[in-house]
Amino acid sequence: MSNAPVDHGRRRFLTIATSVVGGVGAIGAAVPFIASWNPSEKAKQAGAAVTADISKLEDGQLIRVEWRGKPVWIVKRTPAMLETLTNFDDKLRDPASEDPQQPDYAKNTHRSKKPEIFVAVGICTHLGCSPTYIMKDFEAQVEGMPSGFFCPCHGSTYDMAGRVFSGVPAPKNLMIPPYMFVDDTTILIGEDEGTA
Repeated sequence: MSNAPVDHGRRRFLTIATSVVGGVGAIGAAVPFIASWNPSEKAKQAGAAVTADISKLEDGQLIRVEWRGKPVWIVKRTPAMLETLTNFDDKLRDPASEDPQQPDYAKNTHRSKKPEIFVAVGICTHLGCSPTYIMKDFEAQVEGMPSGFFCPCHGSTYDMAGRVFSGVPAPKNLMIPPYMFVDDTTILIGEDEGTA
């Protein structure tokens, strides 16, 4: 053992320097670890809102876009289609849309922000099949109704507001996703004024 005097200043410096280097190393190791908790770009895009151009959408026409891996339908309903929406309330399972299958702004007879533009997730609420849009001759499915949605897998039928008829396997109306009109010709699906 040496009887040399202890240099307290040097000891303090070495202790502080070692602590700083150790702290920087810990932060350097933690940054990539914490960054790995963030969702990947692919995951972010899968849940991201999508835009749909409806400038060329004609009366009665349906277009499909994909949002979160699901088909979303956009239909420009004709005045005749809108007129039939109240004619079959007694045959619908949930005519007033009491089940939470839509945002509050779509809790109306036409289940949409603008009566003529219908936006819905195109998946049957029974077993997840994709119903067929029948613009004419829907009367083979529902007497007196000229157009609607028919799921050929198990026979579920929906009106032009995506409301399910009674007596079919589907338990609920079609889901209405959150959406908003960016302008008169563009819809943003996946966001609305409340989530933007």
